[in-house]
Amino acid sequence: MTFDLTPYHIALAGIGAAIILAFWLPRFVGGREPTASALLVVLGAAVLGLVPGMPAVFNPVTNAPEWSVVAEIAVIVALFGTGLRIDNIASFARWTPALRLVLIAMPLTIAAIAGLGLWAGLPLATAVLLGAAFAPTDPVLAGDLQVGPPREGGEHPLRFALTTEAGLNDGLAFPFVYAAILLAAGTLDWGAWAGFYVVWKILVGLGCGAAAGWLLGKGFFTVPHGHTLADANAGVVALAAILATYGLTELAEGYGFLAVFVMGLLLRREEAEHSFHTSLHSFSETIEHALTAMLLVAIGASLPQLWPWLDWRIAVLIALSLIVVRPVVAWLSLAGGTLGGTHRAAVSFYGVRGIGTVFYVAYAASEASFGSIERLWAAVAFGIFASTIIHGLTAGWVMQRITGEDG
Repeated sequence: MTFDLTPYHIALAGIGAAIILAFWLPRFVGGREPTASALLVVLGAAVLGLVPGMPAVFNPVTNAPEWSVVAEIAVIVALFGTGLRIDNIASFARWTPALRLVLIAMPLTIAAIAGLGLWAGLPLATAVLLGAAFAPTDPVLAGDLQVGPPREGGEHPLRFALTTEAGLNDGLAFPFVYAAILLAAGTLDWGAWAGFYVVWKILVGLGCGAAAGWLLGKGFFTVPHGHTLADANAGVVALAAILATYGLTELAEGYGFLAVFVMGLLLRREEAEHSFHTSLHSFSETIEHALTAMLLVAIGASLPQLWPWLDWRIAVLIALSLIVVRPVVAWLSLAGGTLGGTHRAAVSFYGVRGIGTVFYVAYAASEASFGSIERLWAAVAFGIFASTIIHGLTAGWVMQRITGEDG
């Protein structure tokens, strides 16, 4: 008998061990429910990143397509769940903070981070990609800041603003990702970009999402009468609905991210108090959490490989992006709005960075060749790690203090 210590099987064991430890250690030390995101990254670096001979898949620089696929699925599942959990969409005034954040703050944040990227020595296309990937609030890691599962009610204005922002901005950041891709390829025509990547793809994404939400609502709750899928309570149809909506929207040259959020939002309007919505949300949330945990461990495993590319300018860029650019730009964009001072400050500060950032960079790197790609990935990986610490470890406490919720 021989023990074949293959890197692949070591990696599987390491991922499993890191995830178990990340959720178990806080309970052992403090006896409370943990915020595991930062610990998952740390343990990924410790368990996998420092073990010689790990599979090359943990290096995002050389394996962007693999990272893109896993991150893509995690994001679309999260976006569907984000739309599904919103109970009340009737008041337009409640949406105005999110619209300000998406239409005003996000483009300005992209421009500011791109400017910092140029200062840090990144090529123009790479700097624009960093801005586009690092500007949106992540729908995956921002879960602790969002409204609760379907049919829970409440929906504090602070949570509602962060939830709707996370649902909308991933799809609406995509035009800027494509601008970076076209810049890298040397084929950017601003007029054609605005017409196709901004107007057409957004409208198609909204239209496909609305149509899918309506059709799926009828299929789940109305047809066939007396034998609907909702009565079967089969949560797996959530994943089927997400994949079908996303795939068909992308085939129609629309933004699938936007479509799955809108689909979840409108599906929720059908039989709004039906328990099936809770089952759909629970199933999709389980998939989301599993994929997120694995990706965070993988990000941790990549940190030792990316460490040589984390120079002082990239470190300053990360710090300024998280604690200056997003808070200041978001604060200004919300001036004179419906959120009071404390709520406005919290919404401005909690621009969580996460899995969506990984997808955008991995996707773009699979489509075009970007200069200084190692430094870009270093900014992304260490920026996400910093966000899990700055935002992840404070979100629960801050939200309890502001909203008055029980801890």
